[in-house]
This record gives sequence, C-alpha cells and structure tokens, in this order.
Amino acid sequence: MLLEQTQLAPSLAEEILGAARTAARAIPPAFPLDATVAVNPFLGQTDQDLATASARLARLAGAALTRPRAELASMVEAGEIAEEDLEAALLACSAPGRPADLVALRAQLRKPAPAVEALPTIADLAAAATGTDWPAIFSRSFGLWASGFFDRGQALWTPRPDQTAFAAWREWAINDLTPAIAGLRGFSVHVASTPDTAERAILRATSRLGLTAAAAETAFHQLLLSLGGWSMHARWQLWQAELEGRSDTTLTDLLAIRLVWDEALLAHCPSIGRDWRASVAAHAAPVVPTADHVLDCLLQDAAERAHQRMLANKLTGPAEASGRPKLQAAFCIDVRSEVLRRALEGQGEGIETLGFAGFFGLPVAHRPAGTDEVQAHLPALLSPSMTSTSHGKGDEEFALRIAARTKRAWGRFRQAAVSSFAFVEAAGLSYGGKLIGDSLVRTRKAPGQSPLPRIEGVMSADAKAATAAKILRAMSLTERYAPLVLLIGHGAQMTNNPHESAYQCGACCGQTGEVSARLVAAMLNDPETRAGLPGLGLVLPDDTLFVAGLHDTVTDTVTLFPEAVGPKEAEKLDQAEGWLGEAGRMARAERAQRLPGAKADALGRRAADWAEVRPEWGLAGCAAFIAAPGQVTAGRDLAGRAFLHSYDWTQDDGFGTLDLILTAPVVVGSWISLQYYGSTVAPELFGGGNKLIHNVLGGIGVVEGNGGRLRAGLPWQAVHDGERLIHQPLRLSVMIEAPIEAISAVLKKHEGVRQLFDNGWMHLLALSEGRVVARYRSGLAWEPWNGEARRPADAKAAA
Repeated sequence: MLLEQTQLAPSLAEEILGAARTAARAIPPAFPLDATVAVNPFLGQTDQDLATASARLARLAGAALTRPRAELASMVEAGEIAEEDLEAALLACSAPGRPADLVALRAQLRKPAPAVEALPTIADLAAAATGTDWPAIFSRSFGLWASGFFDRGQALWTPRPDQTAFAAWREWAINDLTPAIAGLRGFSVHVASTPDTAERAILRATSRLGLTAAAAETAFHQLLLSLGGWSMHARWQLWQAELEGRSDTTLTDLLAIRLVWDEALLAHCPSIGRDWRASVAAHAAPVVPTADHVLDCLLQDAAERAHQRMLANKLTGPAEASGRPKLQAAFCIDVRSEVLRRALEGQGEGIETLGFAGFFGLPVAHRPAGTDEVQAHLPALLSPSMTSTSHGKGDEEFALRIAARTKRAWGRFRQAAVSSFAFVEAAGLSYGGKLIGDSLVRTRKAPGQSPLPRIEGVMSADAKAATAAKILRAMSLTERYAPLVLLIGHGAQMTNNPHESAYQCGACCGQTGEVSARLVAAMLNDPETRAGLPGLGLVLPDDTLFVAGLHDTVTDTVTLFPEAVGPKEAEKLDQAEGWLGEAGRMARAERAQRLPGAKADALGRRAADWAEVRPEWGLAGCAAFIAAPGQVTAGRDLAGRAFLHSYDWTQDDGFGTLDLILTAPVVVGSWISLQYYGSTVAPELFGGGNKLIHNVLGGIGVVEGNGGRLRAGLPWQAVHDGERLIHQPLRLSVMIEAPIEAISAVLKKHEGVRQLFDNGWMHLLALSEGRVVARYRSGLAWEPWNGEARRPADAKAAA
C-alpha cells in the first residue's frame, strides 16, 4: 500500500540525499563512442575487497564477480591451478567462512555454487503480481526519452536541449501514453503531480516507498544499475564536469525519474507492499560476503597466483646490454605492442625496444585539419595543458573545411525527416554497387600521413628543453642513444565498428597515437631543444634522429613519418623499415593463430570487412604490468598479455618517475584489466552485449535491437571466440623493479592507489635484478617471494 507520509525530517532528508550522492558515486562512467576509454566497472567499490563487492552486486544485480566455480574447479583438476597456488591463496585469506584447510577446500570445490539472485525491485514485484513485464516497459519508455535527451549530434533535432534531465523527462512523460496503454492508468497525472526538482522528487518517493536511511543507499544503487549504460553515461558527464571544476546533477535526476516510476507502480499494485517491505529490510542489512563468496574469491586468487608463478619462471634476470644500440624503438605499453616488440628485438643484436604510455608525456588537446573540434590526446585521468593543431594554411585549410562541411550536409540530407525517403527512392539502387564492393574488397588502404601537427602558441627554448627532459627521464631514456630512435604510437584500422575508438590508444583517450608521437619527435629534433638539454643533465648525440611512427594493431604494419631526412638518415630508415616489415610478418603469424578463421597473410582483409566482428582481439588476455629496464623482458615470450613500461630506478632521482608510473599508467592498466574482467564475468551487467544486433544511439553508445537499455562495456565478441572465452579474467599483476621502501613510500602518499592494492583489485610484486623477490600485502606490508605458500606471519618478517 502506498504510504501517505510525504514529509521527512530535515536530518533524515539530508541522510537520504547523501545516500543518493553516494549511490551515484558507485556507478562507473561510460565514455561516448568517439572516445571510448576503458573504465574500471568497480570504480565505486574499490574501498571494498572482491568478496564484499561480490556480495553487494549479487544483492543488487544478481551478478557473480568471479568465474563460475565449476570452471575454476576444472582448472584445479587440470593442474593449471597448482597445489601451492591453492595453499598460498588459503593462507592469505583471513575472511570469516574460509575453508579450514586444503582438504575442506577441495571438498567444497565439488559442491555446485548456489544461484545468484538480486533483491526484487518494485518493478520486479509488480511484474510477478500482474503478469506485465514492467521492467521491460520502463526500459523501453525511458530509453526512447534518453536517446533523444543525451544525443550528441546523431539526430538532427534534440528536444529541450537546455533543460535539466528531470525537467525534460517530466515534460515528456506527462504526454507519454505508453505506460497507460500498458495498464498503468493515470501515469501522466502522477508525473504532473511530482515536485519540480529532482531532490524533492527523491525525498517524496523515499517517504512514500517507506525507504529507511539504512536501506536507501543500496536501494538507490540498485535502481541506477537497472538503467544500464544510461546511468553510466550520466556518471561520465559528472566526471567531465568535475575535471573542469564544475558539477552535474544528471545522474541524480535519473534516480528521481526511476523513483517516480516506482511510486506509480506501488500505487498501481498495492498487494506487493509486504514483499517490498521485505526487500527494504534486506537492503538495510549490512553487506556481508557469504562462505560461497569467500570460496569463489579464494579460487580466483589462486588462479592469479598461478599466472604470477608462470611469469616469475620467465623472469630469470636481465639480458646483457652491450655498447651503443643500432636502433631504439619506443612503443606504447599496450599489450598488443609486446608481440611486435619481441619480434623486432629478434631481428638482430643492437635492436632495443622501450615501453611508455602512447601519449608520450604530452598532455595535449588537438584540433585536426578541417575542423575546430578538439580531441583529447592524453589519459582520461588527466586534463590537457597544451593545445596542438594540424590546420593547414590559407587555401589548403579552406578546401579541407569545405569538403568536411559538404560531407556533413550530404549526411544530414540523407537522414532528414523529409528528404530521407526521397533519397532512398532516387539513390537507393546506386548504393547496391557500393555494398557489393565493400563486401568483396580484399584489402583496405592503411592510414595515410595526415598534415603535420604542431604545438599552438610559442614555446620558449627553455620550455621545449624542460618538456623534452621530463619526457626522456619518464621513459628512462637518458643515455646510450641509438643513431635512430623511433617513437611508435598505435591505432587500428577497421570498418563498420561502433566501438572503433576502443581499439585505439587508451593513453590518447581513444585516438591514435600518431599526433603525440609526431609532436614529441619534432620537439626532440628541434635544435633549440637540444641546445637546452645539456644544462638539464642530458646530452643527445648529434647523429641521433627521432622519427615518429604508427603501429596498426590490426595488420601489424608500421608507418613511419620522417619529416626531413638526409641521405645518411634515409639509409638508417630503410634498414629500420626492413626490420619492422619482417617483425610485422612474424607478429601476424603469431596473432593469426588466436583469431577465428584468420590467416597471417590476410589480416588486412579483416580490417576492410564491414561484417567482421573480431578485427583483432584488442587487449583481451591482459594480465600483467611490468615496469623494469627493457633488458628484464627482452626476449621473453609474454604472449601479448603484459603491459611493458621501461623504468630504471637507478636513474630516478627522488623516485618522481616511480610516483608517476604508479599513479597514472598502473591505474589506467587497472581500468583496462578490470573492464575486460567485468565484461567477462558479469557480461549482463558490465558488458556491451551482442555486436550482431547492435544499433548506435546518439553517438554515445549502443543498444541491442531497437531501443531500451544502453549497453556499456565490451561486446561479447571482444572476449569470446564463439566457443570459449579468449580473455581469462584475472586481476592485474603489477611487477615493478624498484626498492621496496620506495614503492611503499609512493603508496603511503597516494591513498586511492594504495586502496587498489590493499583491497586486492590489483596484485603488486617487487623485482630485483630481473627476478621477483617480494609480494605486497595490505597495510604497506610485504612478504618474501620464493614461489611457495607462506603463512601470514611471514609478512611481518619480510617487512
């Protein structure tokens, strides 16, 4: 029965609104399609451990956050998870309900895991009572409104663009007959009677629904999760606003909308009142993991320890570096670079590769040729402090702008409400030829050289030298410079893929790394830069040339961008291109074995095929992050599963670079790893759905079919090959070669980063002389590594 009370005491009202704000922070952001960036879907739960987060999301969404127990048990039976891995995980687990010993653990492995069911919402209860699928009706109705409200330019007309989300929806819903047709009579009148602000609507609904302060936060979190990608996109708007020093209320507006629906459904179906009160009581109870959650998380930990043991066996000490290298090639730390780096190193002695985030340390916002649109070319965690452009001069730029405007006008003509029908009748058949041509195409031209980017404004000679020195030190590239140093960003050419930006450089915010690589190469070749570096303790040899390049991760081809070279440099480049070509051939042969139906000599065809749902595997398989000198991983086959960041702590005075690595690339790596993890273990909650039935909405995301819930995260085809998972869900194992005291000092300074390790969202292992020597435990404690299980008491001795 709908409760009559509609007023809350001021202190209780503040608690409820605080719970709404807390629930909003528990939602991860979802970036729009033009700049898709991997996001940790557990961003709002990193203050909890995996078992507690599992209990929470089981309650709210019926989601399990580990692989099915039967799959983990089969890994134990097959020996993929060894006895020592189980023992080490068991000894490290102190949660109530853990198995008493290995015998008890193995006995529980044979028991099937219980089904995971979420607490029912009012919409769920009303559906069970009436036989009408109210969650689907709400999703459909809300999705129709949201697709127009959030549109980023795909539609030619957006209703009420200057209103808040709640005000815009309220005006729209008053005239929406869909709920009434479905049986929710009087819904328009109900909406018209709601308060005029989202906060007041939340307070009224909370009172009428009988939500207590103790129950409100998880109940609100559940309702926001039920909105799928819509709430995640609103969270992104809040994220962006806060980066710019603003705020945004859209997410709490969406919560108010969902609560207004619940008010109406409870009034429509008062018989569910008793069951709803039981749900409220359950929401008010503390979130506590069960013995089953603890067991499954323990097994997950054992699987991760098995992978760490395998990695430790490969890291047996650094390779020897002799003399001046012939070639140095700096790649993005992206796991896809590892295969090509290993193949390039195998082309002969004197070839060294390095790893660094693909924006190469330049925090720029870039304006491409032909447009004033600004693109971020830096990690999503950072704000740009520089601008660059590829705008041409005079007639060249004017021609590009005219071409771009003509293309936009033609597209709008084809899509407009009146002209679209005439267009299909007049020109539809001519597109048949294009469709056949696209279907039969065998290859696609690789990305061509775009106009040269340049920093906007005037940089002084001192500023250039200081920026270059900072970049070189962050790369640990401070000595032994080769005659030719390549700075290779990456991108991915593909056709008809809404998630194309997700395959580009995450460190460049979903753009390719070309702009950043060319800007840095130009700066390092600049005579003013070089003249200022000796005063900063760095000397570049006169014959060292920096050249930018772009690695196409679909075809494993590398395009170089030499801006101005003489005959001597041309000979070096010819030799480097030969090495890169052979390395690309080897990398294609390796990668083709994992891609369904792929042949090494036909990967370019996948890039051109508009029906190809798996042009490449992206970062699937990512499992480790290694920050160490290049010699530590040189020649080691890491199977394209490790982020490789070059770092020499002996050159890091004050450990500023170590601080940067742990707070930026390691955090970004965790976002990538956990997005793949979440899209694999909980695809209905955090995955992007089925590519085969995707439709793009508003330029912000995709839906399955013709509407409803926006899908965020990775499509199923990005982690599964049709028969089995291609991505093994493992939390990231971070391995850093640096003194333990220095690592601990950085963690002590950055609570948010330490929280990721303390609560087990990442693992941290210390290296020394290329070998694993210690494991981090929560609370800034460490234990020695010897490949065997150790008891918790040993951590104190290690610290």
